[in-house]
Amino acid sequence: MKKILVIGESCKDVFVYCHAQRLAPDIPIPILDVLDEVENPGMAANVARNIKAIHDACDLYTNEGWEQVTKTRYMHSKTNHAFIRIDSKHPILRAQFYKIPLADYDLVAISDYNRGFLTEEDIRNICEYHPNVFIDTKKMLGPWVSNARFIKINDFEFERSKASLTPELASKIIRTEGEHGAYYKDKHYPVSEKVEVQDASGAGDSFFAALVVRFTETNSIEEAIAYANECARRVVVQRGVNVITRP
Repeated sequence: MKKILVIGESCKDVFVYCHAQRLAPDIPIPILDVLDEVENPGMAANVARNIKAIHDACDLYTNEGWEQVTKTRYMHSKTNHAFIRIDSKHPILRAQFYKIPLADYDLVAISDYNRGFLTEEDIRNICEYHPNVFIDTKKMLGPWVSNARFIKINDFEFERSKASLTPELASKIIRTEGEHGAYYKDKHYPVSEKVEVQDASGAGDSFFAALVVRFTETNSIEEAIAYANECARRVVVQRGVNVITRP
């Protein structure tokens, strides 16, 4: 079985499910009664746990003490409407990727949330050292990702980087559009079936995880994109952040 390494910053996702019956008398905001609280690994750790759900050989290199980095969402228990998200200010130290035995892995998946764990130069160096790097990044794209194998970004991230894309860089991009599927080299890969989205939290992580696993199995990016679409479709019909299952 091929070995996958996930590199990137992680956090703890917290979902606080609430009931709201009335507004505060002094300001027009809902008064929340907490009913339940759910926690799960987030960001790069969520990518890794999704990979491990369908592929045994996966390691994670991430920030120490990542459990202290929290994203807390207050959600309406019945409708899953989000009231507010509160992010902690716990510092994330820069990675020391040179300590990682990159050559021991068949594929490196960089899940970069642009929180300071990886710089552009770090990612450039990883891509120059390893020939099979997949990147999912919140940074604006540039020459520092030119040696990546593939780059997965969503439509917003694509539009933000569009002006700086060279033809070579554009040819590496897999652009996701949620319920509309994905694009690669101007070809559309639609979702097989329209579903009612309950929660899109973590859907990008699920897509990315399924993409890299299926590519290691088939060496076909086209088949991997179709597979990732199907895995993500199954995740978004559930509440909260869930892991993928094989279609």
